[in-house]
Amino acid sequence: MNRPLPRLVLLALPLLAIGCASHDPRLTSSATQYLGADGSIVNGPERKSYAESIAYWDGDGVAGAPSIVIDISEQTASFYKGGKLVGVSPVSTGRAGYDTPVGQFKILRKENKDYRSNLYGDYVDDAGNVVVANVGIKTDPMPAGTRFAGAPMPYFMRLTNSGVGMHTGFLPGVPDSHGCIRMPDKMASTFSQNVNIGTPVAIVP
Repeated sequence: MNRPLPRLVLLALPLLAIGCASHDPRLTSSATQYLGADGSIVNGPERKSYAESIAYWDGDGVAGAPSIVIDISEQTASFYKGGKLVGVSPVSTGRAGYDTPVGQFKILRKENKDYRSNLYGDYVDDAGNVVVANVGIKTDPMPAGTRFAGAPMPYFMRLTNSGVGMHTGFLPGVPDSHGCIRMPDKMASTFSQNVNIGTPVAIVP
């Protein structure tokens, strides 16, 4: 007999309000397992606070059409199935000058874990050593003897023709990207597995 997978709750950002999570019984259950900041599994009693554990995924086996709401002010992505909230993830959206667009979007494409950006990354030498880090290929001149190495964007879910989408990425606790919506790897993978081409995504300020 197949055993149900344990619920995994991702350690969320400490800036999120503690009171927002107090109603959810998953957060006080000794059976709940949490995803640590390093991707390891942390047992319920070992988590640091409610504020660090308000994000979760509980959508396996839930029926209904998927949809996502990305809240820029809260730096969260909420996943719904059939209108029922089944998952929440912390995110990092676009920093000043690279603002993530707001509005109604749809998943246009889904990529695998090996996908890389064709716009942002590093200039590297023949041995793969980084010569100039964090460049934009359209704006930063390429030094002689280097090549462009696109930044890893695992599980990229494209939302706009200009290249904005959701993907695995670094979360410093503040908006930090070039416009994309960065997520922890395990949540990006989970979201990707549960969306389809055409899944609606609302991005709100």
